[in-house]
Amino acid sequence: MSLDALRDQIPDYAKDIRLNLGTLASETTLNDQQKWGAFLASALASGNGAVIRAMAVTAAKAAAAIMAMNNVYYRATHLMHAEDYKQLPAKLRMNVIANPGVDKVDFELWSLAVSAVNGCGMCLDAHEKVVRKGGLSADQVHTALRIAAAVHAASAVLTGESALAG
Repeated sequence: MSLDALRDQIPDYAKDIRLNLGTLASETTLNDQQKWGAFLASALASGNGAVIRAMAVTAAKAAAAIMAMNNVYYRATHLMHAEDYKQLPAKLRMNVIANPGVDKVDFELWSLAVSAVNGCGMCLDAHEKVVRKGGLSADQVHTALRIAAAVHAASAVLTGESALAG
């Protein structure tokens, strides 16, 4: 399925989401790998099959997978009031972060987008720091966040529509 076909599935009450997806697909602040990786990683994190099928890239899948684990763990340790959990090592394998198979900054940008979808402030701060240090601008980070928001909204709309239909 193409992004245009996905946009055609979004009902009129969510026209803003449809328009935002189109605008973001034309965005030029990110290179194609960064942009489409952010789209796919956000789609995977959002979990709607139609949205996921509209995208595709292995490293972005790895970003969504590792951040599904990390966002839960780090969000929990951040939200808990007891400080001793923050001092303990995660003891979770995260080798893909060190060797993602694509440009490290791109992988970190995708991880940032997934962290936005999953609502992990600790991970957002960590990945934003890495991508900014890696040379990305605030505008580029902002674009990835906008992609995550629009893709997540599209997923929510289509999941809701499917639930109403079924």
